[in-house]
Amino acid sequence: MTYIAATDFGSTSHPPLPPGEGGRGGDVRLGVLVSHLREEEKLIIAAAGELGVTTQVIQDRTLALDLSAPQPPQVDVILDRCVAHTRGGYALRIFESWGVPTINPSATVTTCDDKVLMSLAFASAGVPALRTAVAFTVESALVIGEEFGYPLIVKPVTGSWGRLLARANSPQDLRAILEQKRTLGGPQHGVFYLQEYIQKPGRDLRIFAVGGEAIAASYRNAEHWITNVARGAVSTPCPITDEIAAVTRAATAAVGAEIAGVDLVETPDGLKVIEINGGAEFKGLRGTTDVPIAHEIVKHAISRVAASR
Repeated sequence: MTYIAATDFGSTSHPPLPPGEGGRGGDVRLGVLVSHLREEEKLIIAAAGELGVTTQVIQDRTLALDLSAPQPPQVDVILDRCVAHTRGGYALRIFESWGVPTINPSATVTTCDDKVLMSLAFASAGVPALRTAVAFTVESALVIGEEFGYPLIVKPVTGSWGRLLARANSPQDLRAILEQKRTLGGPQHGVFYLQEYIQKPGRDLRIFAVGGEAIAASYRNAEHWITNVARGAVSTPCPITDEIAAVTRAATAAVGAEIAGVDLVETPDGLKVIEINGGAEFKGLRGTTDVPIAHEIVKHAISRVAASR
């Protein structure tokens, strides 16, 4: 069995450029692990070409990885852009064991893809985050409802794009929501992830971090309490304040994220983290900032390779 790359997408080569000048890639070989090529991945590949970086698109569904006979991809670093998070997490772990560095590390991807692990990391590091609890039975969840008060937000342990979120306005609501989840079956549906409800001022914040630092930000505006762009929210410019920079730095450090989207919400006690996304999209951000996000991602990959050399 051999390592199989994405033959349908192939690789792109570019003339060598002097390394170390303005983030130029020189002889850097960048692997981009994808489930499919979205707008963001196409922008990253184009940015790599402009910076003189050779790219190899690695399609997760084409991988055949023989654990007893390692054949690592011939790249210097792999950038995780998988939508299929379970596939991506295993692939990254395997690539790392074969000596290929990844961005983000597999441990970070695992933490960010599991909301319980993510919230636990925030709590352990003292990151200002929304109050969160976990329960395993409907009755114990109702105890949390009494403690937190209502409304109360119920989220799946894994998932993105604002899917399967629910707001319980009363104990009756909470019981009905959780009994439905339990009926769906599967171990993850039996883990009840509960979060305090914050009355948003019609918006929350999406911060994009590279190298653990905030480089771009936008407000996500919506009349609905779910403010994901995937659910119809409209992005508008948001200046990066000292508070935004500090909270973003703390959140990314807590989970070990080099590249991430950090979701924040304004509260009477200041900004708090809702969650962090390792393979975040930045389509909505592009219209609100002059920062070339794709280029910054590639430059960070170049710097990682340079540091390892």
